[in-house]
Amino acid sequence: MQPIRLNYYPRDWQRECHANRKRFTVLALHRRAGKTELAIMELLDAAMRFDKEMGQFFYVAPFLKQAKAIAWSRLKQKVAPLVPHGAVIINESELSVQIVANNCLIRIFGGDNPDAMRGVRLDGIVIDEVAQIKPEVWQDIIQPALSDRLGWSLFIGTPSGINLFSELYFRADSYEDWYSAKYTVYDTHSLDEAEVERLRRDMAETSFAREYLCDFSAAGDDQLMSLSDVEAGATRTIPDRDIMYAPKILGVDPARFGDDRSVIFMRQGLATHKPIILRGIDNMALAQRVASEIMEHKPDAVFIDAGAGSGVIDRLRQLGHEVTEVAFAGKPTDGRYLNKRAEIWCELRDWLTGGGCIPNDQGLKQDLASPTYFYNSAGKIQLESKDEIKKRGLPSPDIGDALALTFSFPVIPKSSSHHSSNRPRTDAMRGHDPFASRTQ
Repeated sequence: MQPIRLNYYPRDWQRECHANRKRFTVLALHRRAGKTELAIMELLDAAMRFDKEMGQFFYVAPFLKQAKAIAWSRLKQKVAPLVPHGAVIINESELSVQIVANNCLIRIFGGDNPDAMRGVRLDGIVIDEVAQIKPEVWQDIIQPALSDRLGWSLFIGTPSGINLFSELYFRADSYEDWYSAKYTVYDTHSLDEAEVERLRRDMAETSFAREYLCDFSAAGDDQLMSLSDVEAGATRTIPDRDIMYAPKILGVDPARFGDDRSVIFMRQGLATHKPIILRGIDNMALAQRVASEIMEHKPDAVFIDAGAGSGVIDRLRQLGHEVTEVAFAGKPTDGRYLNKRAEIWCELRDWLTGGGCIPNDQGLKQDLASPTYFYNSAGKIQLESKDEIKKRGLPSPDIGDALALTFSFPVIPKSSSHHSSNRPRTDAMRGHDPFASRTQ
C-alpha cells in the first residue's frame, strides 16, 4: 500500500511545539496562528501510534457548537484521504473518528456539557480556548480521567486576563512534566505583515497586546490591578532595615464555604510574610492558629473579616487577644468608596504600585489580578464581589482579601513611643506603610 499523505506541513513554530511537548503542555498563541491544526495533528499522530487497547483521545472547546465549527470539520478534512482505504470510520452522530487498525477513538466535546465526559479513561486530550473553560472541568473531570494510563493534555488558547489558562501557563515553569511556550504574531509569521500593521493601528493597544502579542498582563479597563503590576511586586525584595519601624499587621480571612480557604497574612510596611493558607479548618482551630501567630510575631494590629469570622473573633478575645473585626460591607473611611472592601483593596493596589513586595505565590498573584471595579450610580467605587469572581470560573480571592485586610485602619506601632526619639524620619521610611506617615 502506498503511503497516504494528510497534507500537513508544519511551520517552524509548529514543529518546535511538536518537538518540545511534554505530558502537560500549555501554548499561548495569537489569533489565526494555526493552533487548531496543530492540535488536530497531535491527536491524530497519538491515536495512530497508540499501542494499547481501546485508546480514547478528546478535543474539547468551551462550547459544543464551537468545537463542531472549529475542529470537527477540520478533523474530517484531515482524515478524508484515509476514508477510501477503510483506515478510519467517521461517526457524525457521535462526533468521533475511529482508527480501524488499533480501535482508537478521537471524539469532540464541549465544555458546556462536562458531565458527558465523566467516567471515561483518557489517553490524551486537547483543550482549546482554555481561558473560557471552567476550572472544575479540568480539575474534577478531565485530570482524573488521565490518571489510569498517564494520559497527556495539550492546552491551547489566546490569553484573556486571569483565569485557568493564565494559572496553568505560569504554573508550568514549576514542574518537570509541564511545558509552556508563547508565540506572538511576530513569531509565527502566519499573517501578512501589512495586515499585522493594520491591526496594530486600528485596534486598542490592550486588545492588540492580548490578542496578537499574547500578553497575559494586558488588563481590561475595569481591572483593579494588572498582572504586570502584580508580577513586579513578586520580584521585589525589601531589606529588613527598611521595615523595622513599620507596624506589624495581621490580616485574617476565615473561609465562608467549603471550597474557600482560611488565610492568615502578615504585613510590615512594604514587606509581607508568606501567607498561611488553611483548608477544611473550623473556627476554633483557626482561632488557635491565629493565636499562635500573635504570640510569635506580636503584631501591632489584627484585622479579621467579620462576615465569616465572628466565632474566630470571639474565641481570640476569650483568649485575651486584642483583635479588630472588619465588615467588608461596612462604611468606608473615605467617601469615594461604596464600602470597606472596595476601600482596602484600592489601598492595597496603591501600596503594591508604590513599591509593595509580595511572595511569588501563583495563588496570591491570581487573586490580586482577578477583581474588577466600576463606579455605581452614586459615583462611588465598587469592587467585584467574591461570588461574581467565582461565576467567572476563578477561585474566591481569599488570599488577596487577607492581605487587603491589613489596610483596614491606621496602625501605630505599639513600640512607637519608645522608639520615637531614635526613629529615622526620612521620606523613604514614611513610605513603608500608607498609614505610618500619619503617626510620624
